[in-house]
Amino acid sequence: MRKVSLIILIATFNLLFVQSISAVVKLPAIVSSNMVLQRNTTIVLWGWADAKEKITINASWLNEPLNIEADKEGNWTVKVQTTNSKAPQTIKITSKESDILLENILFGEVWLCSGQSNMQQPVSGYNGQPTFGAQQAITTSKNENLRLFTVDRFAATVPLKNVEGYSGWQSASPDNVKNFSAVAYFFGQQLQEILNVPVGMIHTSWGGSIVEAWISSEVLNSFQEVDLTEVDLDKGNRFPTVLFNAMINPLIPYTIKGALWYQGESNRREPQKYTKLFPAMVKDWRSRWEIGDFPFYFVQIAPFLYGGNTSFTTSDNSAFIREAQLLCLDLIPNSGIAITMDIGQANYIHPPKKKEVADRLLYNALNQTYGFEAVDFSGPIFDSLEVTDDGIILKFKNAEGGLYAYDKLEGFEIAGVDRVFYSAIAEIVNRKNVLVKSDNVQNPIAVRYAWRNWIDGTLYDTNLLPASSFRTDEWDDATQVEK
Repeated sequence: MRKVSLIILIATFNLLFVQSISAVVKLPAIVSSNMVLQRNTTIVLWGWADAKEKITINASWLNEPLNIEADKEGNWTVKVQTTNSKAPQTIKITSKESDILLENILFGEVWLCSGQSNMQQPVSGYNGQPTFGAQQAITTSKNENLRLFTVDRFAATVPLKNVEGYSGWQSASPDNVKNFSAVAYFFGQQLQEILNVPVGMIHTSWGGSIVEAWISSEVLNSFQEVDLTEVDLDKGNRFPTVLFNAMINPLIPYTIKGALWYQGESNRREPQKYTKLFPAMVKDWRSRWEIGDFPFYFVQIAPFLYGGNTSFTTSDNSAFIREAQLLCLDLIPNSGIAITMDIGQANYIHPPKKKEVADRLLYNALNQTYGFEAVDFSGPIFDSLEVTDDGIILKFKNAEGGLYAYDKLEGFEIAGVDRVFYSAIAEIVNRKNVLVKSDNVQNPIAVRYAWRNWIDGTLYDTNLLPASSFRTDEWDDATQVEK
């Protein structure tokens, strides 16, 4: 009898213990001390508690406490207005079982950074693949007003409420900057200095990932069947929806100013599909964040040899995915692109000039998001052509100050009705157009520029922003005569 009573006593104690644990208010990892909250806007705080748990939130910048109640599943959320104050803030969250104090919170600009290995590349670089300027950047990185948060690489077959692993909000310092995304750091560091406000950078990327992995199953199912019943999550970057589930969904609805994206290498053989999936991903994210069409700036992949350089076919030529990314500029509202035609390396898929990439993303943000109208953010974009007796004259948008080449223009090819492209002579005329010609093509009708895997771009505007590779035709069966 005493043994039965003891078992009942232990069971009762365990039940009470479990109930006590479940009643404790819990927060997502992204909501913590040292975080940066988007300034002067309505932000969202959320978490979990026991069903119908009453919760009080005291924020240092509010005159009155917020009293809320968890729903019947234990979820709770509350909208809070922030200010432009630069002073550190606190949030105290209390309930019957909880007393949580979040300290050293700043109001500022919050940017989400995602993609594959070129976004993931740390300031310290990869093995044998450096990030230029890393030592200086790391040495001078200490900054209380620049805060960093990193989501660990993880995949899931269903949407998660919280991230499985992370490096929590920290002020920038040599110890944490060296392992943080180089593009994200260089962007955030300069933005903080220019605006003179706190900046928070959230990094969530995975090398080798496909765009499909970052799209929710609800949206991706409209393009393809999503079946995750037998996936190997150790290779999670290659499966649909699994990175959205584990590395994006847990961050929603943390209020952000905008997003930076650097991805595309893993989708380079399906450029037409990319023009549908990438805009769908952006629309999906924006819909779920419920803060409107927030700024979305992305990087065009850089030239790289990809094992071959001669083919004009879609499956082998990465110029087609670069074209697809440029097309997405018109398919995604409130977006911008960073062109990298001049910073690739033939044998390294990870260009070391990550600061230049960040600079070009920053120019987009400064001009289009923060109103710095004097900052140029776009290189020349092909607009139209004119066939003349001398050859073909190319005209460009976004080259108000004219065109420029450090030396001579290279990488131009020209074709006639036979759709055979020959290497061409190209020169800037009247400082604003490009004349392309070849003795091998007497009646030219089409031009292509930098239309191959690896090439060093030569065409710029006068602010030294490069032009993308482009073509004036839409031929699928064109061929090329090598020099």
